[in-house]
Amino acid sequence: MFDGFIKAAAGTPDIKTADCEYNAERIIELINEARGQGVKLLVLPELCVTAYTCQDLFFQPALLDGAMNALRRITAATDGADMLTAVGCPIMFRGELYNCGVIIKDGAVLGVVPKKFLPNYNEFYEKRHFAAPEEGDFEIDMFGRTVPFGLNILFECENIPELVFAAEICEDLWSAEPPSTALALGGATVIANLSASNETIGKDDYRRALVTGQSARLICGYIYASAGEGESTQDLVFGGHRLIAENGTSLAEGRLYTTGLTISEIDVAKLSAERRRNTSFEGGLRAGMRRVRFCMNVTETKLTRRVETTPFVPQSGAEKDKRCEDILAMQAHGLAKRVKHTNCRSLVIGISGGLDSCLALLVCVETMKLLGRPMTDIIAVTMPCFGTTARTKSNAEKLCGLLGTTLRVIDIKAAVEQHFRDIGHDESVHDVVYENGQARERTKILMDIANAENGMVVGTGDLSELALGWATYNGDHISMYGVNAGVPKTLVRHIVRYYAEISDDTDLRDVLISIFDTPVSPELLPADDSGNIAQITEDLVGPYELHDFFLYNGIRWGFPPKKVFRLAMYAFDGAYSRDTVLKWLRTFYRRFFAQQFKRSCLPDGVKVGSVTLSPRGDWRMPSDASSALWLKELDELQ
Repeated sequence: MFDGFIKAAAGTPDIKTADCEYNAERIIELINEARGQGVKLLVLPELCVTAYTCQDLFFQPALLDGAMNALRRITAATDGADMLTAVGCPIMFRGELYNCGVIIKDGAVLGVVPKKFLPNYNEFYEKRHFAAPEEGDFEIDMFGRTVPFGLNILFECENIPELVFAAEICEDLWSAEPPSTALALGGATVIANLSASNETIGKDDYRRALVTGQSARLICGYIYASAGEGESTQDLVFGGHRLIAENGTSLAEGRLYTTGLTISEIDVAKLSAERRRNTSFEGGLRAGMRRVRFCMNVTETKLTRRVETTPFVPQSGAEKDKRCEDILAMQAHGLAKRVKHTNCRSLVIGISGGLDSCLALLVCVETMKLLGRPMTDIIAVTMPCFGTTARTKSNAEKLCGLLGTTLRVIDIKAAVEQHFRDIGHDESVHDVVYENGQARERTKILMDIANAENGMVVGTGDLSELALGWATYNGDHISMYGVNAGVPKTLVRHIVRYYAEISDDTDLRDVLISIFDTPVSPELLPADDSGNIAQITEDLVGPYELHDFFLYNGIRWGFPPKKVFRLAMYAFDGAYSRDTVLKWLRTFYRRFFAQQFKRSCLPDGVKVGSVTLSPRGDWRMPSDASSALWLKELDELQ
């Protein structure tokens, strides 16, 4: 449970209708299996002690007595398990029968939650057998212990304050006002749903959408366990659907028509942090909530949930293509609005033959299509200098020719050399002055051309470069609109590749693939003896796939450095050594803090994803903040 991860399970036991002793044995087997796998939250189906489909047998004292005896056995079986278990059982209270979720831990019942909304339509006749609970604070005796009975009960872990557990039952989620809404607003971070939802065509899709949608709406973990094998098939069939979701993401799903456990880990620390960030989530201390406290042993949770190495890039091919299409559209529409507002005659862009400028140029092309203007209104400028290679220069020129833009080739060597003479810099010293002098000369040229042509300079720098400060201040750092400012490097690559794949022009496809395959480089140092790129960015600042991972987890979600490191080691298992990950994670935090001053004065640029570093948007940070606490935490991992 370190780092906020709580191992959760949705379980479907193999039961027999109305055979409470048999059901208790199967439930206890499932409890023991979950215990052996380190599960801390186990949710079992609605009325699984008796079976949901007992119908008028619920009027029989023999069934109800059998259920209580079975529940007593199940409760005793949890002793020492250090696991919160929610089990469905009919409960008599003050002369009426209720469909309840019984919350158990370490051999004792902690509380009883009745079902609020009783369906009595189509195939459901619950009001024939069960009573709807009244609002209020009630208590019930459960095996010699007085515990809360009713709605609005929160089960709070004293030594893991982010873990607050609550339950609702089946139809409650289908209602217009699910109890889980009030429970989450009262502080619940994990909602259990004990369900007996029969299968009909397409119902599993609807159910999945309900569960994931509610977890997103409430910024919570949601564990859904439905009845399955052993329920009566007199008129219905039950599939044992099991789902675990977290803030709109499906973490795990069991296969329909199976029994057993579906297990994953819910990150309650992540959920709590997101709620603090989201000002629309007005949760916290709420009147009417009953709070039951319990403790759990805090141990390290073995992770099984999927942690993506490229969190900005979908894994599915179709989803990836859709993401690329959507981002291109957002970039183009953002730029089109700016063009119409400024009434500029042209778009001016520096083209290097690299990925970022390639994507920015493609955005300019899509923008002109939206505006119905000729591609010649795009003035692409390639400015070779000391480090420019034949490959990148050739790709830049070919790309512009194939897209039909205006192309200007301006060799800046002489201008930069004159600048070095003016400031007394030795050209043989390849330091930051040598590199930045070239970048600033290029920006000056672009700005002056834009002035002369009533144009707008389109920036090419991407989100990953902004995070690392990998841009020359008042050089490529500056533009009049930064179309790539919200796009991380790992996604830039895929958008360029996607554009190549959908192109009908084989020559354009070939040059885009060549650009895709070119190593990322600012090309500010002379090429090697073979004319190849000598300055590889990822050799200098680290792999972009790592930095994008750090950006997503460390900045978007605000995970502490140790947790980011743990997740990186888990996600990139075998790809990078511990020392390598630690080295580049230190580099990320050091540069992220040191380079904030560049982000504090960024040009405008469209947000396209959940992460942006615009000082006017999602990220506000003092330029002189210290990174000491973050680096100290990493020092402890050495």
